[in-house]
Parts: sequence; structure tokens; C-alpha cells
Amino acid sequence: MTSATPQNDNTAIQACTISRDVQNFDLLIEDMEAVLGERWGDLGFAEALAFFSQPEAESLQFVALALDGEDEDNLTLMGEIITHAKEKGIKVVLIAEDVTPASLHQLLRKGADEFVPYPLPENELQEAINRMNKPDPVVAPQPGVAITHGEAKEGALFVVHGLAGGVGSTTLAVNLAWELATVSNKDGPKVCLIDLDMQFGTVSTYLDLPRHEAVFEMLSDTASMDEESFGQALQTFEDKLQVLTAPSDMVPLDIITPEDIQRVIDTARNHFDYVVVDMPSTLVHWSETVLQAAHVYFALIELDMRSAQNALRLKRALQAEELPFNKLRFAMNRAPKFTDLSGKSRVKRMGESLGISIDLHLPDGGKPVMQSGDHGLPLASSAAKNPLRKEIAKLAQSLHSLGSSNAEAA
Repeated sequence: MTSATPQNDNTAIQACTISRDVQNFDLLIEDMEAVLGERWGDLGFAEALAFFSQPEAESLQFVALALDGEDEDNLTLMGEIITHAKEKGIKVVLIAEDVTPASLHQLLRKGADEFVPYPLPENELQEAINRMNKPDPVVAPQPGVAITHGEAKEGALFVVHGLAGGVGSTTLAVNLAWELATVSNKDGPKVCLIDLDMQFGTVSTYLDLPRHEAVFEMLSDTASMDEESFGQALQTFEDKLQVLTAPSDMVPLDIITPEDIQRVIDTARNHFDYVVVDMPSTLVHWSETVLQAAHVYFALIELDMRSAQNALRLKRALQAEELPFNKLRFAMNRAPKFTDLSGKSRVKRMGESLGISIDLHLPDGGKPVMQSGDHGLPLASSAAKNPLRKEIAKLAQSLHSLGSSNAEAA
């Protein structure tokens, strides 16, 4: 199709693909035909805005905005497309291939309803449509609750998962959360850091916070959880960061269900601009819940054989279950320095041999990183000029700046 006119003129179109060239997304064409038959059309970026004002657009239920790395120069135009679609009450699902986390986050903050990686996992488009069509949950106001901040938010969820022991996932999670919380001196975003490593989670240690019994009480009965009980389980670090630590006692990872995790994530996202989750290295039955909910899922590795083997095993496991493996953004901790050409070449070969893209390179912060954790302080407080801290600060800025500027413009 080359326009938003269906093959059968007697039927109103229900959806449109919007892309630079839909032929670059042949799997999307197949899925659209499988879901909608002939009741869909195709638009280019430029003609999409004009089409929304035409009578034919009245029947649209959603648009699939498909983009790849070459389209990142047109993010402003894509943001306008999302804005105009939302003004018309049209849902937007992003279909993205080789798009940076910052760009993806910008478009999600602009108002996109769903994200599906390309190539599309089987039935993922239909599942995204089903999720978009679900009625929005009614959030009852809770007077006097400390964490209630006006109207419900729809915070972005960033997940950090270490693929081997000691690769620095908690260090990244803690410092990313702190950098996001302090990214702006005026009207800074509200950030919640959640430690889901129930057995060996060390977020409390890295921030010198006690472990409260209220955490286990809240997690063991999320069905009756409300804003007040969730707020009681949180602790405040330096008046800027809210933290949900791991329980005080070591508990089995399966003591909580996917439904429990979903409730906790939904509650946190309703009250915070950003939610950062530190995951256990072990895959459990609620790992899929977090993966599906995440806007960006950082998989942390190092330049060694154990990380390579675990990354390959994770890739096989997710693909075998038809889960969105392409949603992962691999981060190389203790990455080779700029002048280490041999090391950089090894990183490139590692990515090629595993069939993955290593998007984030975090330098070795040395002893100050360990000392910072022992002292219960973020790197920004204990070693502000540390190269690892600078890189995490850049990451936080890239995740926040574009989205916040567009939110203000809207």
C-alpha cells in the first residue's frame, strides 16, 4: 500500500502504518494484514499530519509509527505526529529497530502508548493492541498520603540486570537513579529506586539505608496495597530519591508473583517520573513482567567469557519463549579506554559473535567505586570527577533532557 486507502474501498480503515518506507518493515506488513486484513493503510511521515484532519481518519483506532536508526534525525516530526494522533484520540504504537534509548524515551514521553521492537516477536503486535484497548485503571485519590503528587503520572521504567556476578548492576542502578533525581536544580523529576533482588540486594548498603519490615509486609499482600502502604515501605535518601530496599530477611524469589510485581510497578509509575529497578541476576517467573513493562532494559556485561556465555544463554532463553529480546540494551562495564584499540576490537568481536549490539560503554571507575558503595554514597557525592560517574551522568541527562523539553513544549 502506498496511501491510507484500504484495498477494499467499501470498508473503513482501522489503522495506518507511518514510516519512511514501509517496505523496510516487511514483517510489520504481514502482522498488520494478519490482524486487520485489508482494513489498514500506509502513510509517509510528511503526509501523516495532513491525513489526521481528513474525514477518513475518523475511523482510525491506532497508528503504527515504524522507525529505524536512519529516522532519528526526524524525531521532531515524529513527535508532532504522535501529538496530533493523541489530539484526535488515536492510539500510537512504536515499531523501532536500532533506535537509541534516548530517542525511544523521548517518543514515549511524547505520548506513544506502546513500544514493540523490530523484528516483531510473534503475536506481539496483537498483544500491544490488546493492551492499548484495555480501559485505564481508575486511581482513587487517597487524602493525606505522603507519596501522592497531584494527578497520576505515567513514569518511565528503567531496568538494570547484571548477567554475571560483580558486573556492577547495582552500582549502575543506584547512580543512575541519583543522577536522574538530581538532573535538574529546579523542579527536578521524582525518582523511585526499587531493589527486586530479594536475597542479595545491596541498594540499602550502597545508600546506607536500613531494611524495613514494611517492605516484606507490603510485598506479601499487594492485593490490599494502597498508596499509603506503598509509601510506608519507601525510604527517602537526601530528600531527593525514594527507595524501596530489599526485605530485611533473605526470602525466596518466588514468594512474590507476577501480579505482585505488576502492582508495585504500576503504583510506582503512577507517582514518579522515573522508576529504576535493580534486578536479581537469576531469571524468575516474574522476570517477564518486568521485561514487558520496561521502557529501557539495561543488560550489564563485562569483557570476559562468563558474560559472553550468559548473554548467549539469555538470548536463547528469551527467543525460545518468544519474549522481546531486542528490548535489551547491552551495557559494557569496565569498558576499554579510548586508546585501547585492542580492547575495543575485542568488544566489537564479542558483539558480532553474539549477534548483539553493545550500546553503552561504561569506563572502569577503579577503587573509588567500591569505596563509594562502602560509604553509602552515590559517586556524585564521593567522587564527582570519576569517569564512571561522568558517563552515568551523561546517560541520565540523555534519558531526561529530550523528554522533559518536549513535555514542556506540549
